[in-house]
Amino acid sequence: MTNPKLEVLTPQNSQLIFIDQEPQMAFAVQSIDRQTLKNNVVALAKAAKAFKIPTTITTVETLSFSGYTYPELLDVFPDKALLERSSMNSWDDKKVRDALKAAGRNKVVVSGLWTEVCNTTFALSAMLEGGYEIYMVSDASGGTSKEAHDYAMQRMIQAGVVPVTWQQVLLEWQRDWARKDTYDAVIAITREHSGGYGMGVDYAYTMVHKAPQRTSKLHEILPPVRA
Repeated sequence: MTNPKLEVLTPQNSQLIFIDQEPQMAFAVQSIDRQTLKNNVVALAKAAKAFKIPTTITTVETLSFSGYTYPELLDVFPDKALLERSSMNSWDDKKVRDALKAAGRNKVVVSGLWTEVCNTTFALSAMLEGGYEIYMVSDASGGTSKEAHDYAMQRMIQAGVVPVTWQQVLLEWQRDWARKDTYDAVIAITREHSGGYGMGVDYAYTMVHKAPQRTSKLHEILPPVRA
């Protein structure tokens, strides 16, 4: 029998869920810089949009505690309804189960807060009761301490969860640079969100391939003048 975890992630076999990417949840995150966390979450969302990955966004106690989902994330999916919950475990909500089932893909990529609570309980329940394969995006998730995040990741890995990072997911979906229908979108995401890699892409395009700079207006460069 083939091990399904040996299959790479593709745009045809994956779906994505964002769990509780809300400010009050992010305030307590200590396992990753919070601005980096939001950068990675938004990058993953843009990747999903580029590859037409079925995506679910679920929230908890928005008005009474957690606050509204990051606007940068919502703007990637402007027409998507948010699945509100009361339970910390997303699997407990029928709307979430129905959304996952409707997507029809067994590999569920997960980005959420907090790793040790909402991510872990969802992952374990979805595997046990739903038969899903869970791919936990470690750097687009966060815990209330580094220890909390790390031990939650270890617990999930021991249970069969596959740990991944957002850029790994993006490039696994792309797989081949000859796939031109998503090439430009992938390059745009890396330029904006991939730090040094994105800077390197800009450098290669402009300095090696002599492409124009991607500024909205070309800036005049004044030559040196010796004082």
